[in-house]
Amino acid sequence: MKRTPLYEQHRAAGARLTDFGGWEMPTWYAGIKAEHEAVRTKVGLFDVSHMGEFVVYGVDAERELRRLLTNDVSELDLGQAQYTLMPNAEGGTVDDLLAYRLGADVFLLVVNAGNIDTDRAWLESQFEGQVRLDDRSDDKALLALQGPMAPTVLSELTRMSIWGMDYYHFARGAVDGKQVLVSRTGYTGEDGFEIMCEPEDAPALWTALLDKGAAHGIQPCGLGARDSLRLESAMPLYGHELDPTVSVIEAGLKRFVELEKPGLDVPMMGEARFRREVAEGAARKLIGMEIEGRGIPRQGYTILAEGEPVGVVTSGTMSPTLDKGIALGYVPPAHGKLGTALEIDVRGRAVPARVVRRPFYRRKR
Repeated sequence: MKRTPLYEQHRAAGARLTDFGGWEMPTWYAGIKAEHEAVRTKVGLFDVSHMGEFVVYGVDAERELRRLLTNDVSELDLGQAQYTLMPNAEGGTVDDLLAYRLGADVFLLVVNAGNIDTDRAWLESQFEGQVRLDDRSDDKALLALQGPMAPTVLSELTRMSIWGMDYYHFARGAVDGKQVLVSRTGYTGEDGFEIMCEPEDAPALWTALLDKGAAHGIQPCGLGARDSLRLESAMPLYGHELDPTVSVIEAGLKRFVELEKPGLDVPMMGEARFRREVAEGAARKLIGMEIEGRGIPRQGYTILAEGEPVGVVTSGTMSPTLDKGIALGYVPPAHGKLGTALEIDVRGRAVPARVVRRPFYRRKR
């Protein structure tokens, strides 16, 4: 299995390690619930160095990314990022990612770890004109500092304007003397930052952040808490809510689709399906469900309406914050209205559930 530059730090801290898409990654340290609560109330630190990083550049880079991504990178100013999705020709999803504008014709794409090879091959097969892609995935490490105390901890290690940085903006500078790219982004539903650095600098930065954060209740966090945090915030996970058959409209992500891109002289990839589903409605929709009985929903469990199967759970867990079972899943629109009573087959037992508004948890700003 592959290992991040922080593997030895994880081992020394007693992390429970697991195989995650070919990477040996920490599942938890103190425990998923303790790490989850630390991020919701104080601050947590994640190693997300398994994520992929592509630099896309050239005089046609902006045009090609406007064509191949659902959001519109032409709206990005220097130092700004956006969440976007990469559709295939049929309007399904190749991946979801973050796009950063590094220069007039230079963009950084941060993609999911399990899709690095697929994404690179797809983009290179679709590019037209003068545009190139450099895969920097092995040349960068990425740390995520998340939680209400994240700005306090980070500001004590840098002269960068941390408090003044807007959400989905980024800047370059020094943190604990190491040159980094800091973005106010994250995958937890809390305030926080992602810190991209050179692999050889990652251990020292990890240690400095934990040392400085000790006074603020920092916890190193693993993939278990990362998943429960993102699920409470109803953030999609590729391979669960998103896959090559699912469109961004079905996934409830229409706000990240720009159907009108002024000046783009070719159709956006997947545009025909998106327009059809916006006009006529999609065949299925992603819903959030709260469990009203005893049981924990899990991926793959059947969703029932009056005893008949109508869908499948894509993600589910016992919410540490809400202290109840929550789940995401796809159903026909008729069964997806807020308040609709459903059931989830939990190991042969039909457990009552109800369609609720997403996200399940929203932080107080």
